[in-house]
Amino acid sequence: MKSGAFHRLIGGHRFLFACALCVFGFCMAGAAVQLQDEQREQSQSKVILLHADDLHYDQYRHPGAQILTGNVAFRHEDVILYCDSACIYKETNSFDAFGHVKMVQGDTLTLVGDVLYYSGLDQLARVRHNVVLTHRESQLFTDSLDYDRLYDLGYFFEGGRLVDKDNVLTSEWGQYNTVSREAVFNYNVKLVNPKFTLISDTLNYNTLTSMAEIVGPSNIDSGDNHIYSESGFYDTQNDRAYLLQRSILTNNGRKMIGDSLFYDSEKGEGKAYWNIIYTDELNKNMLTGNYCYYNEITGYSEATDSAVAIDYSQKDTMYMHADTFKIYTYNINTDSVYREMRAYHKVRSYRADVQGVCDSLVYNSKDSCITMYKDPIVWNGLQQILGEVIKIYLNDSTVERIHVIDQTLSVEQLDSVHYNQIAGKEMISYFDNGEMKQTWVNGNVYVDYYLFDDDSLMIGMNYTETTELKLFMKDRKMSRIWMPASTGTIYPVLMIPPNKLYLSNFAWFDYIRPLNKDDIFVWRPKKAGTELKTSLKRKAPIQKLDKIIRR
Repeated sequence: MKSGAFHRLIGGHRFLFACALCVFGFCMAGAAVQLQDEQREQSQSKVILLHADDLHYDQYRHPGAQILTGNVAFRHEDVILYCDSACIYKETNSFDAFGHVKMVQGDTLTLVGDVLYYSGLDQLARVRHNVVLTHRESQLFTDSLDYDRLYDLGYFFEGGRLVDKDNVLTSEWGQYNTVSREAVFNYNVKLVNPKFTLISDTLNYNTLTSMAEIVGPSNIDSGDNHIYSESGFYDTQNDRAYLLQRSILTNNGRKMIGDSLFYDSEKGEGKAYWNIIYTDELNKNMLTGNYCYYNEITGYSEATDSAVAIDYSQKDTMYMHADTFKIYTYNINTDSVYREMRAYHKVRSYRADVQGVCDSLVYNSKDSCITMYKDPIVWNGLQQILGEVIKIYLNDSTVERIHVIDQTLSVEQLDSVHYNQIAGKEMISYFDNGEMKQTWVNGNVYVDYYLFDDDSLMIGMNYTETTELKLFMKDRKMSRIWMPASTGTIYPVLMIPPNKLYLSNFAWFDYIRPLNKDDIFVWRPKKAGTELKTSLKRKAPIQKLDKIIRR
């Protein structure tokens, strides 16, 4: 195709497209004009005078008006209006009503006031002084209200008060839709309920559902509970809150923050989702994660999904991670109240001076005891302690003593090859200001302990077997050892037999140890074959009554 023909073809298509747009535009304009005419015809229905005791004219004071007095009644479409006196303007299809004004629309809406200015063309009623809008069970009190019948919308601008069931809402400006039953309040908004008080700058409220929508900075107070939110919903009838955008829930020194929160005041239940921070200022601990549940009535709480328990009551903060944390409260609301925290599966904890791992853990505030189960390990400096069960007793959040039960092993690293080692059935270590002062070991005790001269030069190793051992420490060094009858050998460093260098159950789990507060999320299990195998605990046989031979 030649260039000239191509351009003529394109030009023809453009002309057709422009014609089509013009036709479409005329059609749309015609439809818009028709719609406006229909609305105008509807709005131009005449205001009809139903009754008046007296009718007269005063062209000087009220030109073009019929002056009505005594039991005046009007009708405009489905609206009936009553007043003491009025001026009706037939030219503009409007009237001004005075004294005991009452407008009735169907059986659901009543509007009263001292003065009303009504335009039949715009279907706008402007009511002034002592205004009360009654819609079903709700009442709106104000001094100035405009009611637009075309949009079923009433709005006030000089302060108003909405009474709905148990709720009383006040604000400087607001509007109410009688069809959707939605109310919008702005500036110094206050919602008062027998159970709570809500203060905000902007609030949406539905009289059908009694649901308040929070769309700006808001504070909700209910007894000891306080809620701050900038987005969410509050079910005033059931006293439930659904909050978004990092809302804050506080209760007696406890604070919960999350991307979204749910709170049921009657049940005392709170739930938080994503990026949660739960803080207990009284006990100086925190709980973080992506899901948290709390019941203030029973004292039960739970956290999962990247959950971390944080204790900052001491100089060094402790961080603990587990798949799930659960907290139970016993004897709540009594002087003997105590709590029990349970951590389930892949527990890892880090504090600058103490680190630990285990499969599950229980902390009881009654005796301030932490019990670690299934392959527990505790590190303190270069010291490692492990066994089947480890109990850690605290005094003001500092370690007071550690009790290790069954398959006990205590290891102190001296260098990459040499380790002080103590193994036995049971071990208790006592601490003072975070330092080990005394250790007691009982039952099949085995000891590998290295000797040093006055210049801290390693000179040999003491291998000992005994039934009981007491080890005393000073300045983090052994000061003396006590044991009953024992057998042992001291080997010079260069003559230590390879089979005596390490005890039979020796293990150094430095590859498992949490390195910092972020490392608690990385679970590293023991290498295959190094897990503790639970020792069998046999009970003495008890003779049963039916086995006794009667003679």
